[in-house]
Amino acid sequence: MRRVGEVWRIKGTAIVTGASSGLGLEFAKLLAADGYDLVLVARRSDRLTQLGDSLSERYNIKYRALAIDLATQGSAAEVMRQLGSTPIDILINNAGFGALGAFATLDPGTVHQMIQVNIAALTELTRLVLPGMLERRRGRILQLASTAGFVPGPFMAEYYATKAYVISFTEALAEELRGTGVTVTALCPGATRTEFQSVANVESSRLFNMPGVMDAAPVVRAGYKGMMRGRTLVIPGMMNRALPLVIRLSPRRMVARVSRLFQEKVKR
Repeated sequence: MRRVGEVWRIKGTAIVTGASSGLGLEFAKLLAADGYDLVLVARRSDRLTQLGDSLSERYNIKYRALAIDLATQGSAAEVMRQLGSTPIDILINNAGFGALGAFATLDPGTVHQMIQVNIAALTELTRLVLPGMLERRRGRILQLASTAGFVPGPFMAEYYATKAYVISFTEALAEELRGTGVTVTALCPGATRTEFQSVANVESSRLFNMPGVMDAAPVVRAGYKGMMRGRTLVIPGMMNRALPLVIRLSPRRMVARVSRLFQEKVKR
């Protein structure tokens, strides 16, 4: 937000999915502090309203709380329908979840919902906001990927695969958009302290009990800065940034086996 004389100038409007907690909540805070009106999307309307009221009072921004479950087909279109002709300047596709377990025994409904949220809704929202951004020749899109997208993930096979899609989709789209004034960024955090681990049931896995687990705020600050600079890939944390290089130099079969070890629970 920039002050000109006695008038507060709002920079534009930003959509944040999965805004009720974790990384999405932190993105909403940064955007509000930077002067963007917010469209907060998640299932829990009470949390969205509480967050929106707090940010509106503190930063003098406007917000809309859309209690929409992105696991349902057509949810992305419903978000845009409710916004009408509101121009979108920033899209933060943050919503997503994982589940620990052997693929053959996971509930098929959970797998379907994961693909719907992590891939389908992300892709559809991107497609729906892009034409307006291209017409105005400005816009920023951030897709929440993960270092999981660089490796196969036994016992979270479908989750890791959805993040591989996000990375590939982002890199290809970034090249398509080169020179248009619109950029797309994939944020690839490693293990991060949010509600994700309790939902995915991975609190006791080796991955979340190793040094290097990051807090949500610094991950989001790195992603936000990278998005505003138009970077295609942002990998917060020195150990995480080394991962893609290590993977390139390692046999694929060995990578899968090591990844499996990280998913297994710590014996106490």
